[in-house]
Amino acid sequence: MSWNARQVAPGIVRVESILGPRPFSQYLLRDERALLVDTGVKETPAEVILPALEGVELDFVLVSHADVDHFGGNAAVRAAAPRALFCAHAADVAWIESRELILRERYGWYDAYGIGYDAETFAWLRDAMGPDAPIDLQLQGGEVLRLGPHLSVQVLHLPGHSLGHLGVWDPASHTAVIQDAVMGRGLRDTEGNVIHPPPYVDLACAEASVRLLQSLHPQRLLTAHYPVIEGDEVTAFLRESLEFIEGVRRVVAAGGDLPLRELLVRADAELGPFTSMPNELGATLRAALEEAGREVRA
Repeated sequence: MSWNARQVAPGIVRVESILGPRPFSQYLLRDERALLVDTGVKETPAEVILPALEGVELDFVLVSHADVDHFGGNAAVRAAAPRALFCAHAADVAWIESRELILRERYGWYDAYGIGYDAETFAWLRDAMGPDAPIDLQLQGGEVLRLGPHLSVQVLHLPGHSLGHLGVWDPASHTAVIQDAVMGRGLRDTEGNVIHPPPYVDLACAEASVRLLQSLHPQRLLTAHYPVIEGDEVTAFLRESLEFIEGVRRVVAAGGDLPLRELLVRADAELGPFTSMPNELGATLRAALEEAGREVRA
């Protein structure tokens, strides 16, 4: 697997590779101490992260949220950096620590509504996770990690995509590492085409996370699956994220009592179309239905 590591802000290195059709990035924040944000899938440490570290001794590993492509390499990184403290938000820890639990609750619930993953995709989700690995520190957001005299960062709680999604804010460079906290109108392939819907479990939380980021006035957003977002593009990306959330609400409001499967077809036509895991738009629709106090029908 080809990869590239480059400094994108003082003390912040972006480790870039490709995951299927999408760009894929983790981040190394380094001063006297070193913090890695996310571990990728189970192959990412050996093929990408560890070569990019070039002998750096990790002190902290922050898992942004419970998705296979963000914690699947935990066991491999722990084996390579046994003294590093692994951190995640308390709300996501149970899924991060248990393959079977996340497969059942995060990835398996779609089946009951007739919108489950195809067999090949579900097998990939299972295989992309390494062995279960424990989290050492459960965070809430608001913690400050002093990595050295030149780099102190604040942990941000950015729920919406998951209830425990975390980010990192560097006030010195006005840089926010947000991974999948907000996703514009969808994830893009390497050619810039929108292919994957933004899955949110709570729309009000997702909206609040965008508002929080707007209030910080970041100069730079660092994500898992987009190019580096800087300057005026930050404003546009956050605005686009809010517009997508409102679009989902409109589709649900107009959908009457449609079953989730039929609502997904309508939403995909209006907000997509999405070619990568389109069923994950169902999570966002379910969140909108629950927000409106309506039944999620099979």
